[in-house]
Amino acid sequence: MKLAILSRNGKLYSTRRLVDAARERGHTVRVLDPLRCYMRIASDGFQMHYKGRQLAGYDAVLPRIGASITRYGTAVLRQFELMGSYTPNPAGAVLRARDKLRCHQLLAAQGIDLPATVFGDNPDDTMDLLSMLGPPPHVIKLNEGTQGAGVMLTEKPSASRGVIEALRGLYANFLVQEFIGEAKGADLRCFVVGGQVVAAMRRQAEQGEFRSNLHRGGTAERAVASADEQAAAVRAAKVIGLGVAGVDLIQSARGPLILEVNSSPGLEGIEAASGIDIAGKIIENIAKKQKRHKAALAKNGVAPLLNK
Repeated sequence: MKLAILSRNGKLYSTRRLVDAARERGHTVRVLDPLRCYMRIASDGFQMHYKGRQLAGYDAVLPRIGASITRYGTAVLRQFELMGSYTPNPAGAVLRARDKLRCHQLLAAQGIDLPATVFGDNPDDTMDLLSMLGPPPHVIKLNEGTQGAGVMLTEKPSASRGVIEALRGLYANFLVQEFIGEAKGADLRCFVVGGQVVAAMRRQAEQGEFRSNLHRGGTAERAVASADEQAAAVRAAKVIGLGVAGVDLIQSARGPLILEVNSSPGLEGIEAASGIDIAGKIIENIAKKQKRHKAALAKNGVAPLLNK
């Protein structure tokens, strides 16, 4: 298999692990900075160049696209898809996962439970918006924040109103959610590959902090996800359309709730906590799926539009 990994930094732990896992299994792999990929789009075919040379013949593409380059990165990924490459995380799915509001709407529409969420734009509606959610504490999240950045906890109605007014003054898109106090600052990261939870870790926020992200000082330990947790994680990844996903859940009095579906989950924390070769499982799944993808294209007589 000829594999491309879309990543801006080939030295990152996750990228290095994926490269090593691919090479250990006899595959050819190259890390491509998506911002150095540029493309030609025409009715007679699609073409991609990278640093002055044409890119072609990639069996599969694995996106590791940062939030700051979502728009351009997904355009590059979509071009690869149009050129016939298989990807476990299509461009449309990455975009759905990055938009927290859209992601929550899609999950809720399929009956997947999550913290009650409200969203509004007009300042005149703030009080009624908060009444739809209920009394504080409230969790306020930037719509496209990552790694716990842009997530705030407010404990009084006046604080919620103040933060909302400040964010609106900055023209920021945000959500307001119920706070699940019984979780006690802990959540569960389930790593889904090919429709299965291959590893899980429980993260605990440090004292005085409600965000359990490892980048925010949280700690992690190996966990065994329950059947309900695994089912929720797999369903969430499927609804969003991701073959590789980090699904964050929180335990509540009414069962597991989905917090977030991550299309580029990091490997370092969960591989260390679980002791599982997740990178290897990702590569093995991609190798299997890309063969089926290529066979399906041939069977259906679908040829990628390439400029020779």
